[in-house]
Amino acid sequence: MKNNQLVPVALSVPGVNLGSYITTVNSIPVLSAEDERALAERYFEQEDVDAARQLVLAHLRFVVHIAKSYAGYGLPQADLIQEGNVGLMKAVKRFDPTMGVRLVSFAVHWIKAEIHEYVIKNWRIVKVATTKAQRKLFFNLRSKKKGTGRLSIAEAERIAGDLNVTPSQVLEMEGRLYSYDASFDAAPDEDEERVGTAPAYYLEDNRYDPAVQLEEADWEADSTERLMSAMERLDARSKDILARRWLTEDKATLHELAAEYGVSAERIRQLEKNAMEKIKGALQAA
Repeated sequence: MKNNQLVPVALSVPGVNLGSYITTVNSIPVLSAEDERALAERYFEQEDVDAARQLVLAHLRFVVHIAKSYAGYGLPQADLIQEGNVGLMKAVKRFDPTMGVRLVSFAVHWIKAEIHEYVIKNWRIVKVATTKAQRKLFFNLRSKKKGTGRLSIAEAERIAGDLNVTPSQVLEMEGRLYSYDASFDAAPDEDEERVGTAPAYYLEDNRYDPAVQLEEADWEADSTERLMSAMERLDARSKDILARRWLTEDKATLHELAAEYGVSAERIRQLEKNAMEKIKGALQAA
């Protein structure tokens, strides 16, 4: 293949020197349709790892292009690119050259999926985006807004209709999307007069409240007492099985107990399950 000699033998990860990384991947030649198909067939039919490597390298510039569109979420671009590269590798692994489409068309889904997952897990407020509709809202709200100001009710209703969510969800997501994190501790260079305004200086710490500690100790003692009382209601065999399966450091296996009692392991499992249900019922009734 005529472009092989132009593909770098080694390529550093984006986080080492992002500018150099982008320059390098942009210098890698774009594959022609014929070259791409030949490489894809080599990997698909022969599991040629070098062919897969060349396919990945030739499409790294495309990952950089996609990752740049997620710059507004306050996450390191190098990390976004790295996650996109993972998606690209997954796409190459699953690409079927007989389908008659270019790899770039197939890979865009996998690249965006990995970047989306990274953003969802790492951005400060995205825990609200748990459903498919909310994720769609999260990643499309910026493009759906016509201006930089706050959304009007009419705009929220229009966006809600487009993305199949409620207007209140649109307004809530907007508020979270454009909010800023507050530092818990004061910044090292904070003015002396402002240091005391950091949350670390005025939020109450209830971990060592004597009332809370006493309540927790009473709850633990009461729970232990009720558990022991419920255990006493079991027959000797069930009590022994439950104790040795759950209440000792050196826990017995089903097969060990089966051999000792002369029954099958399945029978021990059933006895254990029945004993647990009796314990649960006794605790709920107490």
